[in-house]
Amino acid sequence: MSFLNVITPRFINYLYLTINRYIDSNDCFDFILISIFQQTLIRNAESVIHDCEIVQILPDLFDNDIFPGYEHVHLNWDSLKRVITKESWKTALQNQKAVYLLTDTSNGMQYVGSAYGQDMLLGRWQAYIKNGHGGNIGLKRLSFSHIKEYFTFSILDIYKSTTDDNIIIKREQWWKQVLQSSQFGYNEN
Repeated sequence: MSFLNVITPRFINYLYLTINRYIDSNDCFDFILISIFQQTLIRNAESVIHDCEIVQILPDLFDNDIFPGYEHVHLNWDSLKRVITKESWKTALQNQKAVYLLTDTSNGMQYVGSAYGQDMLLGRWQAYIKNGHGGNIGLKRLSFSHIKEYFTFSILDIYKSTTDDNIIIKREQWWKQVLQSSQFGYNEN
């Protein structure tokens, strides 16, 4: 048996055991959470396993991909592709207008974009996952594989869905000037 101890920010430990995938009808699971406890000493899980109880069966692989807050978003393409399908991320991104930054880590060039249309930030970033360039002229010159390997995605400004689109566009222009992404980056306008 192999156990993994996960310490949460509240210092409550979750002990979970990886088990073989069991299929019963259409229900599948990969992990069981076993007993939630506070501890002051480090213990060998095998010595207390008989005192534990199953408290939750997770319906999906536990990946800790909970939305971290807009100010903490900084993802590479692979990470964005993974988290953009998670409910907490979808809810957060589809309800916010934003100005965002794409950075090419191979050369430091940047692209500043804005999201205010359908599905707002979620819709824009889904477009990058789909084709790499999201319809942006400056990014169309790059190969999809280059974008997948070298691009990171960050949020510069976040706005309520009711914010006037012109405010978002003006703020995007301001960030382009500050970061000089039209002169030294991928912005064509």
